[in-house]
Amino acid sequence: MSAPHLAGNYAPVTEELTAHDLPVTGAIPPELSGWYLRNGPNPAEAASGHWFFGDGMVHGVRIENGRAVSYRNRWVRTTRLTDGAKLHDGHGNTDLTAGPANTHVIRHAGRVFALVETCLPYELTYDLDTKGPYDFGGRLHTAMTAHPRICPVTGELHFFGKGSPGVPLTYHRADASGELVLSRPIEVPKPTMMHDFSITADHVIFMDLPVVLDPALAKAGRMPFSWDDGYGARLGVLRRDDPHGAVRWFTVAPCYVFHALNAYDAPDGTIVLHVVRYPEMWRRRDDGTTEKPGDGGTLWKWTIDPASGSVREEQLDDRAGEFPRVDDRLAGLDSGHGHLTSDHTLVRYDLGTGAADVHDFGPGRTPDEAAFAPADGTAGGPGWLMTYVYDAATDRSDLVILDADDLGADPVATIHLPARVPFGFHGNWLADRDA
Repeated sequence: MSAPHLAGNYAPVTEELTAHDLPVTGAIPPELSGWYLRNGPNPAEAASGHWFFGDGMVHGVRIENGRAVSYRNRWVRTTRLTDGAKLHDGHGNTDLTAGPANTHVIRHAGRVFALVETCLPYELTYDLDTKGPYDFGGRLHTAMTAHPRICPVTGELHFFGKGSPGVPLTYHRADASGELVLSRPIEVPKPTMMHDFSITADHVIFMDLPVVLDPALAKAGRMPFSWDDGYGARLGVLRRDDPHGAVRWFTVAPCYVFHALNAYDAPDGTIVLHVVRYPEMWRRRDDGTTEKPGDGGTLWKWTIDPASGSVREEQLDDRAGEFPRVDDRLAGLDSGHGHLTSDHTLVRYDLGTGAADVHDFGPGRTPDEAAFAPADGTAGGPGWLMTYVYDAATDRSDLVILDADDLGADPVATIHLPARVPFGFHGNWLADRDA
């Protein structure tokens, strides 16, 4: 029997395809012109020991003039895939080109990057050919998080990296032209599974949580992190206008967060952060292996009060969900709304009132993360949610487009793909007008 991460729609596809003039049910909004890209693990060899370890494959649909022009899927040709390069050489050295580049795909300063937090970004063409690893002109000397944040006001790319010798965490900033202008180390007690972070107009917020690097698991070839009851949990706040200044730490209840929805500076001086919070993650069993908790992640609100040094923690919903997103033109600002993906639904929250709208895809139809595609240039204005949806009955996938302001309605358009898109991680709508 196959491992769960190699079975069903987690199983890798074995071919790179190109198809043109895709069939559509409904009508693609004529305002949409660009590429919908999503990354995910797709092991070239089926011996991958964990879902997170598979080689990156990007699946893309080209849309223009109301047509689904093409679909293509391509492996990210990392040195690990093409040359068998390994992240560690056995002597403590790290090959920053050797990660699977399987987690996210973004665009900044005209360049498209496939990302994973264990290596350098890999630059792609819009046709999904791999140009190669990108180190910002030799200035980047750490890996790059898979969850950088682009400030919609300044155009800056904020990110962090892990893994340089003796420095478990480094904060980086690239300007709007793509030049790396800041790299500063941040002291933390141990290397942790810091997967995501947040920015606001004035602050950067790091999540230092008790899922800690476990050398014994790494040596055994397993997921190399596990829960540590003694580590504690805290949020680190750094002022953007003082990037070499002190990081101020605020204690929260022990938990784990893969993904933050968004954060912003409130008028009363507090900092508001919405996250998908898990009570714990990857606690070691007696036999040395790890397991995820039974409880799924749910939407929480953290309100950091710099005046009192405290954090107010509130659970906003008891529905399990993941892959939280907002209109990225409101990253670091009060976005008003945000959405999560669940087993067969998308849930869009009014973050002010707590009201939620739901789109149910129906039995056997499972959505991936949904990216927001704006209808016009008004941040927070109308737009669509776009997601790959797997249909178990047909063993095929569609790209589904929903009206973000009428989520319960039937899809605006369903683009039928020529193949199955395995469950994956993150992606984006890359509009032509923003290229």
